[in-house]
Amino acid sequence: LSTTRAPSSGKILSTEPELPQKLAYCKLFRTGESGKTTFIKQMRIIHGDGYSSEQCQAFKKLIYQNIYTAMKSMVQAMDTLKLSYILPGRTLKSLVDVPQVQTFEPQDVDAIRRLWKDPGIKWCYRRRQEYHLLDSTKYYLTHLDRIGQPNYIPTPDDVLRVRVHTTGIQEYSFTIKKTNLRIVDVGGQKSERKKWIHCFENVTSLIFLASLSEYDQVLEENNRENRMKESLALFYSVIHSTWFIRASIILFLNKEDILQEKIHTSHLCSYFPNFKGNYVYKKDIYSHFTCATDTENITHVFNSIKDDLLKQSLKAFDIL
Repeated sequence: LSTTRAPSSGKILSTEPELPQKLAYCKLFRTGESGKTTFIKQMRIIHGDGYSSEQCQAFKKLIYQNIYTAMKSMVQAMDTLKLSYILPGRTLKSLVDVPQVQTFEPQDVDAIRRLWKDPGIKWCYRRRQEYHLLDSTKYYLTHLDRIGQPNYIPTPDDVLRVRVHTTGIQEYSFTIKKTNLRIVDVGGQKSERKKWIHCFENVTSLIFLASLSEYDQVLEENNRENRMKESLALFYSVIHSTWFIRASIILFLNKEDILQEKIHTSHLCSYFPNFKGNYVYKKDIYSHFTCATDTENITHVFNSIKDDLLKQSLKAFDIL
């Protein structure tokens, strides 16, 4: 499927009257597919203008494409993993092998529905750590009947789960209780990281976004490298960088909901056999367990972040 850009969110600014404001300048570090886009969308919902019906409507084609991408991944994995269909596979394969999706035809919705009910596909989904599959797959396929309606308008929850590949350095601005929070996303893929160096001045805090659910997955661009190990390596390099000696670190352990689902069938010790237990480094690291699709959770977390940033500012002036 071809990659389609999401409707641009631009800089997300509060509509409150202009008042003297404090500035918190944060860098967002993360590896690919850690949930950054969902995280930023939640910030827009909580501290920005949210998404109107018209703006949600603009995501409809992307949602369709996400569903087809997911089905195509599972159908290909059925062959790779040598799994068998209960329903006739050849007809269903031809229906999901589409280069680009613009609409959702009733016959396609029915074919996808039958595929998702197939016990072979269900087993293939349970083995999703062995191939690349969108995290939103189960959500969209569970809501397929609603999404397949001719008058379908995406909900904010649907929009939150849209997977869109983003590249380059992007900046987002939010106003949280008279504090202007600037978040600079420095890119998730390895090829993006060489662009970071000129963005490191005057940083108040670092936000590191890590996916808890990727412990049993490999990189899409390198099937020999574990995703969580890559995330750990990046985190290690960030916290030991001389650029960030004075910056506090806010650690988001994201995708807790997916971890809770998969940990029952995919054991952590199978991928990290040398884990010895807790290791606490003497540095201000504020960790938060997050589910980026849960608005209430993200609201609570950012209230905590506000307190963390205040503590860091007080320490800087020897008040705390």
